[in-house]
Amino acid sequence: MAASSNRITLGPLVAAIDQGTSSTRFLVFNSKTAELLSHHQVEIRQSFPKEGWVEEDPREILQSVYECMERTCEKLTQLNIDISNIKAIGVTNQRETTLVWDRRTGEPLYNAIVWLDLRTQSTVERLISKTPGRNKNHLKHKTGLPISTYFSAVKLRWLLDNVPEVREAVESNRALFGTVDSWLIWCLTGGACGGVHCTDVTNASRTMLFNIHTLNWDPELCRYFGVPMEILPRVRSSSEIYGLMCLGDQSAALVGQMCFQDGQAKNTYGTGCFLLRNTGSKPVMSDHGLLTTVAYKLGRDKPACYALEGSVAIAGAVVRWLQDNLGIIGSSEELEQCAASVGTSYGCYFVPAFSGLYAPYWEPSARGIICGLTQFTNKNHVAFAALEAVCFQTREILDAMNQDSGIPLSQLQVDGGMTSNRLLMQLQADILCIPVVKPSMPETTALGAAMAAGAAEGVSVWSLRSEDLNEATCDKFEPQINPEESELRYARWKKAVQKSMNWETTEPARMILGAMLPGGLYVP
Repeated sequence: MAASSNRITLGPLVAAIDQGTSSTRFLVFNSKTAELLSHHQVEIRQSFPKEGWVEEDPREILQSVYECMERTCEKLTQLNIDISNIKAIGVTNQRETTLVWDRRTGEPLYNAIVWLDLRTQSTVERLISKTPGRNKNHLKHKTGLPISTYFSAVKLRWLLDNVPEVREAVESNRALFGTVDSWLIWCLTGGACGGVHCTDVTNASRTMLFNIHTLNWDPELCRYFGVPMEILPRVRSSSEIYGLMCLGDQSAALVGQMCFQDGQAKNTYGTGCFLLRNTGSKPVMSDHGLLTTVAYKLGRDKPACYALEGSVAIAGAVVRWLQDNLGIIGSSEELEQCAASVGTSYGCYFVPAFSGLYAPYWEPSARGIICGLTQFTNKNHVAFAALEAVCFQTREILDAMNQDSGIPLSQLQVDGGMTSNRLLMQLQADILCIPVVKPSMPETTALGAAMAAGAAEGVSVWSLRSEDLNEATCDKFEPQINPEESELRYARWKKAVQKSMNWETTEPARMILGAMLPGGLYVP
């Protein structure tokens, strides 16, 4: 790749900013081969000011993007690749994370409230209590979403109610609201000097303020949450020129996995875990606790494509918790080694409900639980149980998705950072009783953002026609245990889930071992 002769044959390049919950990356692809040429990654710090609160610094997020872009371009130059050949940049991002900033100064008015944050639980309970029959799905006919702490509208409502700087900026017409994509695009296209304030349909569909049928902000929803519409970004398609092209991270992974046909699905294992199934041009409402979301709209005049989504709050985040909070592992690689050394949880089951439970329960009051401990249990069994928990949560949302669609998936396409854990992928195949297929190029989220950017009208260096798409090489994990054993383990884990949802959270329960671990995790 470093040879100068390669410079001529590379063809147009397309880049992607991948701004996730735990890190930011900038990646550059060859648009003709989908080859990843270079990238750089910077970790993002999270702060936890109070129990259940999760925040990030918008300035740090922006600075991490600049750093990643600069370092990647340096690497490309060292490889003798002409960076002026980058024809477009796509953005993919953590979706529901909420920001408000000052349009005149460009300064954030508060930290970004991360999608995992639980501070709005009382707001959500109050909203649900006012609906007919205390129905959390009261707005689902318009939004495709339950009323939940997960989505942006309640986070924005909290900012308006609790941060005087935000309220004053709204009253003086200085405030702009957006998810991370809006913040980055506004800053990178000029900021206070004419920055573009926009978002795409996939990110807008995660706010609870957006009508997924009309593909517009909904005045009735905005009145319901008390959100002034003038602070909202303009909604665009996922593939058109507006400085940068953007696509929510899970939608980008769906594109990167080339799931363009009705019925195709992918599961991304990142901080959380997100299973999306393409349902075509019509939104399908779930009867089994899933979300209906906009998958993508690949052009201004192209139709929107929809998906059913199962969202799990804690997947890769459990690794960080075991490392930072309990100190029983030093890295994700050590987690795999510990779990592999025993090959079983020895009857130990883990429900990592650190931010409540998302799909299919939508129960914010659920709390994490480890059960089935004996004197024989050690950290290796807990490590194995943590990996199993990710797989069991995926099994729950896959079961719901199969029930909603009526057509069971015959295999599961996967991507995301955790898929480098081969033990996890084998466990997933065993627990689902279907093959798990992992592309050899794991950066499918960034690839999807690059594909959408390169395919935009006016750029047109990346064809999304099925006959032009390169077929990815994959690793395939086949189930290796009998279905009866899989069902038994899953049934036991489901019992632990019920315990986690019936947990009474009381402030005095702060003992360390014998009753409570850090973070309020009960150990029987």
